Amino acid sequence: ALSWARAPAACLNFNCMLILLPVCRNLLSFLRGSCQCCSRNITRQLDGNLTFHKLVAYMIALHTAIHILAHLLNFEWFMDAQLDANNTLPYVLSQIGNEGTNRSYLNPIRSSETSPTIVAFTTIAGLSGVVITLALILMITTSMEVIRRSYFEVFWYTHHLFVIFYIGLVIHGVGRIVRGQTEQSLQDHKPKICASQFQQWGPNNTDCPVPDFAGNPPMTWKWVVGPMFLYVCERLVRFWRSQQKVVITKVVTHPSKTIELQMKKKGFKMEVGQYIFMKCPSVSQLEWHPFTLTSAPEEDHFSVHIRIVGDWTQGIFEACGGNKKEFQEAWKLPKMAVDGPFGTASEDVFRYEVVMLVGAGIGVTPFASILKSVWYRYSNNTTDLVTKKIYFYWLCRETQAFEWFADLLQSLEGQMLERGNADFLSYNIYLTSWNEAEAAHFTVHHEEEKDPITGLKQKTLYGRPNWDNEFRTIAGNHPSSRVGVFLCGPQGLATTLGRQCIDYSDADPRGVHFIFNKENF
Repeated sequence: ALSWARAPAACLNFNCMLILLPVCRNLLSFLRGSCQCCSRNITRQLDGNLTFHKLVAYMIALHTAIHILAHLLNFEWFMDAQLDANNTLPYVLSQIGNEGTNRSYLNPIRSSETSPTIVAFTTIAGLSGVVITLALILMITTSMEVIRRSYFEVFWYTHHLFVIFYIGLVIHGVGRIVRGQTEQSLQDHKPKICASQFQQWGPNNTDCPVPDFAGNPPMTWKWVVGPMFLYVCERLVRFWRSQQKVVITKVVTHPSKTIELQMKKKGFKMEVGQYIFMKCPSVSQLEWHPFTLTSAPEEDHFSVHIRIVGDWTQGIFEACGGNKKEFQEAWKLPKMAVDGPFGTASEDVFRYEVVMLVGAGIGVTPFASILKSVWYRYSNNTTDLVTKKIYFYWLCRETQAFEWFADLLQSLEGQMLERGNADFLSYNIYLTSWNEAEAAHFTVHHEEEKDPITGLKQKTLYGRPNWDNEFRTIAGNHPSSRVGVFLCGPQGLATTLGRQCIDYSDADPRGVHFIFNKENF
């Protein structure tokens, strides 16, 4: 089973080289910027970095399992060869080097009094193999979505076992437990000829002397040294940026357990749809969490909206005084560390003439940045805007969640009417859940000029969108356009929209084409 162990080992080297690259966020941002002049298809490949990371991890797990099973069989056969009393070829090969001399050996089990278990826990290859297998099991099991969503800290800390994994991987082959015949011995002792004459091997047999063996040199480090160097540089850049001073200029408490942090940082530059990683040392010294920027590049600050859904976000809420009614002094606000910004699919939104923006719940945050930027561009009479039409959809379960975003939509609505371009932005807000009291309130105020929930002229819709009708209408209105569809929401909705984009894209290259983009963190 040696070939069954060596082949997966080669695949492991290749996959371990790849798996670090998709999580080098600064490298991806650099590549995204370098690819702006290229086609959209090339840029969009970078949006699947986390999916690619997961697929490579699955392949590492598969090849690891095959590698382990193959070596378990190998060691059983090594042991059987050492115990064989029939003077067979495996037995003769196992006895080479057992005479107490410095002669090289082939069988790593050196005595009939040992066992494969002892060898596994007393050799470099065995110990390192056990360590990296345990690290891999912990990393994969704690990466399951149910654990990542509910116990993020467990996922975060155990995922850093990759350091131990890579150290063990590099030293795994140092023991040279897999051995082969030396080049000089192959010239003196030809295996095809001498295999049938194994009982006559010896110094007196000039045609078939006792063969010499040597361990194969470790090769893994050659595969992983490049990605490891890039990742170390990535972490150094992150550390340097995280040490730069960040000032919280404003904290706003919004309904639906959401707070807005407005911050400033020297030299900070952003584009629409980008995200940052944040750390609050007073809450946790090690945890970094991603948040989409909700401010526009034209503003003199950057902001994030944080929904309170776990221990870390609850700690941020309390540290910023969100649980207090009195005014919070600026010097009492917690220190923050910020890494980023990093690019996402939403950066490409202004490269399309027609755009569909679909947000679910707090997933509306990347589109806040986009719509704010549109508002600023219209206010400054910018004429180089490629985008001619935006369709905006927001699905939410709670009426309170609409309140923090309604002000922006009202400003945009007024701005478009004032400039005679009301058709530029079409927005549809869907309330997907309500109780009887809310239903009665909606019924009573339905005939009013403005919506009773958002205060907008466009009335809130109840239920979920009929995506077939929406895509059919947009395809009919823009028969020869490339429509960028951008989603920040759950996987189920992503599957639905991805299928719709395929179904309603024209087979004719000159027809309408829906291009699906999803936010990934």
